[in-house]
Amino acid sequence: MRAFLTLFTSAAVILLVIDGGLCVDIVGGSEVAPHSRPFMALIQRANGKLICGGALIKKNWVLTAAHCNVEGGKVILGAHSQKAREKEKQVFEIARQIPYPGYNCRSKEKDIMLLQLDKRAIITKAVKIIPLPTSADDPKPGTTCSIAGWGQTHKYLKNYSDTLREVNITVISRQICNDNKHYNKKPVITEDMICAGDKSGGKDSCSGDSGGPLRCNNVMRGITAFGKSNCATPDGPGVYTRLTKQYLQWIRTTIQGDE
Repeated sequence: MRAFLTLFTSAAVILLVIDGGLCVDIVGGSEVAPHSRPFMALIQRANGKLICGGALIKKNWVLTAAHCNVEGGKVILGAHSQKAREKEKQVFEIARQIPYPGYNCRSKEKDIMLLQLDKRAIITKAVKIIPLPTSADDPKPGTTCSIAGWGQTHKYLKNYSDTLREVNITVISRQICNDNKHYNKKPVITEDMICAGDKSGGKDSCSGDSGGPLRCNNVMRGITAFGKSNCATPDGPGVYTRLTKQYLQWIRTTIQGDE
């Protein structure tokens, strides 16, 4: 989600291959008020390079995408700027990374992962837990959702955003997403995925946004997963791992009792 050419009036999401995985960034959105999305987790390498985003779901657990290669990385909570020294920031090592069993990088199925932090976060105005949904509702086509991240802001400009950005996108039916004008079932967009973007293009997640939460009506419904190599195109809306009943049960079982 970042600086644009005047030719583009809204943002496009670009999904790039980073360390063997597709990562996504925000295109066509705008910078959010600092620390107004306190559930957002920034996942970086030790050298400060962006890996992915995530969501704080418990004081020492972050939910992200399985394709994010976080080995040797760190998690930063309370960040607005990637680079600036902010008193709100809390930095953590990753004690464990637990991808969902059977994650398939080719079919893009089961692209969900839990990160256990080396210590518990301190809850503040800038660091808060996002509640898991109480139901596994499947957002209907036409539903407006939002995505946030520090990823690319333009499909031709490879720079990541220093500050957190967000864009509204619309859920698209799986039938449309799977047709020959879109993904053509390569890969198949399944019931465990949510397809969302803009029918005219220009609004999307892109390289660096992977793992961030998809929120519909202020409820977390998915995780930024993948898209076509050119972000924010009309034929390549972003695809999100849907928080199904099965995934929610796995999350709760994995993190339960760890107080």
